[in-house]
Amino acid sequence: MTIDSIKNGIVLDHIRAGQSMELYRILGLSELDCSVAIIKNVQSGKMGRKDIIKIDAQIDLDLDVLGYVDPGITVNIIRDGKRIEKRHVELPRLVRGVIRCKNPRCITSTEQDIEHVFRLTDRDRRVYRCVYCESKAKPQI
Repeated sequence: MTIDSIKNGIVLDHIRAGQSMELYRILGLSELDCSVAIIKNVQSGKMGRKDIIKIDAQIDLDLDVLGYVDPGITVNIIRDGKRIEKRHVELPRLVRGVIRCKNPRCITSTEQDIEHVFRLTDRDRRVYRCVYCESKAKPQI
């Protein structure tokens, strides 16, 4: 299989195997007017298997979303066919608009204009809780 290199864009590397489609959905990559390559189950010396997403355009990515879905992701910025920057994401302290509160009594369930916001309460277990009602979010892993 041959996947072309990109001249200017972003490569999301070290995505846990099987998580690339979730990232594609959450980041809204289907709405882009450029090439997006999803490479699943690639052999990896460190991870065993991993996914990769190549985006053939310079776009703004929400690093907090990436960190929430998979804090091991590496973001590579490509210009003129060369990597000019490499960023590592981490678990964000707050996650906005990605997780929805499942508590029917939460204000976000009754008031449509309130943004769903979750706070990291346990870094080791990756536990997020709603800032309004303290309900625990469903784990990503």
